[in-house]
Amino acid sequence: MSKTTKQFQTEVQQLLDLVIHSLYSNKDIFLRELISNASDAIDKIRFESHSDESLLEGNSDWKIKLIPNKDAGTLVIRDNGIGMNMAEVEENIGTIARSGTKAFMQSLKEKASSDNPELIGQFGVGFYASFMVADRVVLETRKGGAAADGCRWESNGDGSYTIEECSCELRGTEITLYLKEEFKEYLDEWKVRSIVKKYSDYIQYPVVMDITRTETPKGVDGEVIEGAGTIEKTEEQILNSMKAIWARAKSDVTDEEYTEFYKHISHDYDAPFRTIHFSAEGTSEFKALLYLPAKKPFDLFTNDRKKGLQLYVRRVFISDKCEELIPDYLRFVKGVVDSSDLPLNVSREILQEDVQIKRIQKSLVGKIISTLTEVKEQKFDEYVTFWKEFGQVLKEGLHFDYANKEKLQELVLFESTTSEAGSLVSLKDYVSRMPENQKEIYYITGSSRETVEQSPHLEVFRAKGFEVLFLTDPVDEWVVQSMTEYQEKQLKAVDRGDLSLDSDEEKLEKEKKREEAQKEFSDLISLIGNQLKDKVKEVRFSNRLTDSACCLVADEYGMNANMERIMKAMNQTVPDSKRILELNPDHAILKTMAAIHQKDAAAPALTDYSDLLYDQALLTEGSTIKDPLRFTRLVSELMVKAAQ
Repeated sequence: MSKTTKQFQTEVQQLLDLVIHSLYSNKDIFLRELISNASDAIDKIRFESHSDESLLEGNSDWKIKLIPNKDAGTLVIRDNGIGMNMAEVEENIGTIARSGTKAFMQSLKEKASSDNPELIGQFGVGFYASFMVADRVVLETRKGGAAADGCRWESNGDGSYTIEECSCELRGTEITLYLKEEFKEYLDEWKVRSIVKKYSDYIQYPVVMDITRTETPKGVDGEVIEGAGTIEKTEEQILNSMKAIWARAKSDVTDEEYTEFYKHISHDYDAPFRTIHFSAEGTSEFKALLYLPAKKPFDLFTNDRKKGLQLYVRRVFISDKCEELIPDYLRFVKGVVDSSDLPLNVSREILQEDVQIKRIQKSLVGKIISTLTEVKEQKFDEYVTFWKEFGQVLKEGLHFDYANKEKLQELVLFESTTSEAGSLVSLKDYVSRMPENQKEIYYITGSSRETVEQSPHLEVFRAKGFEVLFLTDPVDEWVVQSMTEYQEKQLKAVDRGDLSLDSDEEKLEKEKKREEAQKEFSDLISLIGNQLKDKVKEVRFSNRLTDSACCLVADEYGMNANMERIMKAMNQTVPDSKRILELNPDHAILKTMAAIHQKDAAAPALTDYSDLLYDQALLTEGSTIKDPLRFTRLVSELMVKAAQ
């Protein structure tokens, strides 16, 4: 195949410019990224060679070699990992962050420039940090088990790249950086050593470099030989300790080392929210180093997100995304698990069914939940910050993790009618301040606090002094299907079913009042019900309303407006259902309509007013009016009449 020159897409070129000129404040990061990529490549071939030893080609002396050349002004990073074929080079190197470019660009626009470095690692573009220090980058690679033909990729970072076949004797990848004049310090031994020590000391493969020293010849007795001059001696030295950080005692690991290892495995440029390092012994022996991130990644809710923890068996890499170790609602957790019990040839099928994996998962989940519980109890403000990032995902566990549901209930937080915007309360706090005569936990679901806060369904609760929780995440509609009670108190939606908030004495008084209203307005209620029979299931008087004229209410187990909106947004079929129109018997509009009805039961105004009541109820619940033109015309006519 001849050399082919290709252009980066416009948005990719913009992203490359940002990487080169704006995103990294610390230029040293480029070497850490390339060493991490090399380590990943070796991990992959070690794993794949379990099922296909031919990939090794007799070369399993794992190492990552750095080759500075001051005469040529180049720095080479070479590994004997899995390598890539032509298609993989184009897919992984020729395209920057192919699945996340647009989202990344949008994030950059929304973030202040000072925050940009924290974003870069989430989009797989670390390789391109090379162009911060190099004005030309050449990559040569050959995939393990492939023919001798490899692939050569080259770019000046100027909007185009070339790609061609080349001859590669050895498996793996070699990246050559032609350093810019002002960055030639990266060819100095002390500089390379300091970067490797700081960022890659924990890499489990040796990072090596040829070191040349000038020596004076010595005799057998160790004495310097006079007049012998000096000689240069070169030897390959290992620059990193290669000590698995998770295998060390917690007391031997510094906070800086924990943070650097987190950044290595997560490609996140923020420090983690919490670090969980522990060993388990007994029926299942393993070591775990887990991290709770401080900020949610951009792809937390995408299907192609890389999930799971890194799995090792007795320090041998098995998988970098073992989904079986962690439930989906904890998919944001990063880390490493090193088991002493699993076989080295463990397969995906074994992972899915192995009892040891299930025990490990149970232990990991328990440790994560207990850590979050401790933070919530001891440093609530910090926990609130974490919850605002990951609470929506954690709540999925209430629906799927029955074994830990009670513990997870203690972790959930909500806004409420008694909290300021942005302030959160727990179920425990809610129950502790319930009035003595309140028997249930009340909540309302919706798309935002602003929407639910204005709901007429809350009027009677405010009058009674009953707190109502605001459930504004889409997942909440499914959460409350599983979380039906807390501390033996039922959770009750304020916009579903009938309500009974009164004492026995108040109930008798209200029942008497309702009977009187039913007698007074029975014909009018029948007329409104008949007019709206295709839109509502029933028209009845309300126990919820104190100020508003009307509202729509779902059946006890029916679908409310918020659930309908969520299902439509998911392109799901919404079953036909009608809600109940509740009217406030004390509102002046009923008396006005009753007076019109008494004069002329067939008055057109009654039809218009009935439709207006229904449309008004739709608006207050956040739903769309089916005929907005007619609604605005009727409102305008009423305004004109009122002004006459």
